Amino acid sequence: MTDYSEPRFDHPPRPLAQRVGAIAWPSFFAAGVATMVFFAFVDPLVLRDQTFPDLQMTREFGYTLGFLMFWLCTASSSLFTWILLRPASRFNRPLPRDK
Repeated sequence: MTDYSEPRFDHPPRPLAQRVGAIAWPSFFAAGVATMVFFAFVDPLVLRDQTFPDLQMTREFGYTLGFLMFWLCTASSSLFTWILLRPASRFNRPLPRDK
């Protein structure tokens, strides 16, 4: 039978650059793919005319804004996945015993 009273230490914490990279790189790649697929069918100026017709915007700025929005969405998804995959041994500590 497994003894869960003592927490196990599974591995040392990852460096900050590695943690940020694990979130930023996959989300950057996914945002790039999503941007290409989306803007293959949607013109940013037509989208602007339908949503914010008074906004002065170039086509390139529309592509940039769309990419950044896709990156924000995919980064939040990657962050949530990273939070769910953290080792439980670091966060589920037994309560201190009364003396």
